[in-house]
Amino acid sequence: MSDVNPVALPTVRRLPLMLRHIQEHIAAGDGYISSSLLAKELLMDPILVRKALAATGVVGVPRLGFPARELERSILAFLGWDSMTDAVLCGVGNMGRALLGYQGFQQYGLRIVAAFDIDPALVGKRINRIEVYPVRRMKQLIERMAVRIGIVTVPADVAQSVVDAMIGAGIRGVWNFTPFKLIVPDGVVVQRVDLASSLAVLSHQLAMTGAKQ
Repeated sequence: MSDVNPVALPTVRRLPLMLRHIQEHIAAGDGYISSSLLAKELLMDPILVRKALAATGVVGVPRLGFPARELERSILAFLGWDSMTDAVLCGVGNMGRALLGYQGFQQYGLRIVAAFDIDPALVGKRINRIEVYPVRRMKQLIERMAVRIGIVTVPADVAQSVVDAMIGAGIRGVWNFTPFKLIVPDGVVVQRVDLASSLAVLSHQLAMTGAKQ
């Protein structure tokens, strides 16, 4: 899907957090930033930080560190956040409305251009200036707007059929907010947001912390 060299997913997941800290240093007027300082601020292994920065292709300067603005530009390009990518969302329930109402996606290069739902009470409404269309128009609009990312926030029992329809219309990347494990053809990328797993980790860590006190 891309000319970017393959990089381990844990490395990719670290870059947004690192980018945020780099941008804070730029805002503070810092021209350079060292991997050791980033590691200290992020409470991260310095080796992992250096490995992540190496993936951007930016070369550090001895005794100064990495040029901050060049590092910012390279991370944005590496993540595909230096240009806007359109997406559609299907399922305007509580989760769907929350995502439509979120103002921060565009700074990550994502622009939701349309939403779809089967509820007549929702169709025709606008949420954060994004219009909600009937699901029967999804294929037509995805094809017309050449959208490549689909966000799925529907009930689990219809998730597969919705994704099948999206893929049939040209979607090649699916952001799945349902607990359903989707089956997709080769060439289609799925990223599942597993809220239960994330909460389980948090609850377990909290329980372990309490046990140590």
